[in-house]
Amino acid sequence: MASSSAATLEDVPSMDLMTELLRRMKCASKPDKRLILIGPPGSGKGTQSPIIKDEFCLCHLATGDMLRAAVAAKTPLGVKAKEAMDKGQLVSDDLVVGIIDEAIKKPSCQKGFILDGFPRTVVQAQKMLEKQGVKVDKVLNFAIDDAILEERITGRWIHPSSGRTYHTKFAPPKTPGVDDVRKTGFYFIAITFTL
Repeated sequence: MASSSAATLEDVPSMDLMTELLRRMKCASKPDKRLILIGPPGSGKGTQSPIIKDEFCLCHLATGDMLRAAVAAKTPLGVKAKEAMDKGQLVSDDLVVGIIDEAIKKPSCQKGFILDGFPRTVVQAQKMLEKQGVKVDKVLNFAIDDAILEERITGRWIHPSSGRTYHTKFAPPKTPGVDDVRKTGFYFIAITFTL
């Protein structure tokens, strides 16, 4: 009698299976790493994370994305996070640490993780490390000149239904104002801030 996971694998194309097998073999020799990326929005954390993730076989834990996913999935922690968000409150450190704790236990995080967007304070880091019982190998601080940061932030565009981002200068869509994949319009995200 075949298990349900084996039956599911029968439907996966052979090339996809081989690609995943080769990736896992490559990853087996990689050292475990636990990294934290800190820096302001637009400093490059989201750009560099996929490169680091692929090179070292780590999982990328962007806390904003994780919170939205937990809320959408209506997990117990997601329900609590939504309550805080609906009231216009910050999600508590304990809830964010709980969501990270759930994610780190997944097989995709077996070789380690990249934390992006959390912790932001020493107290948050202490809570997370106490709960995990792990040490962080490196903290990478993305320091960036204010003028460059402003140019990066103010040129961002977003396709709301997919979450894909574009930039007027660095990553424009093929057709101005139209998402490259869905061929539908998107919005300019006007971000104002004081340096």
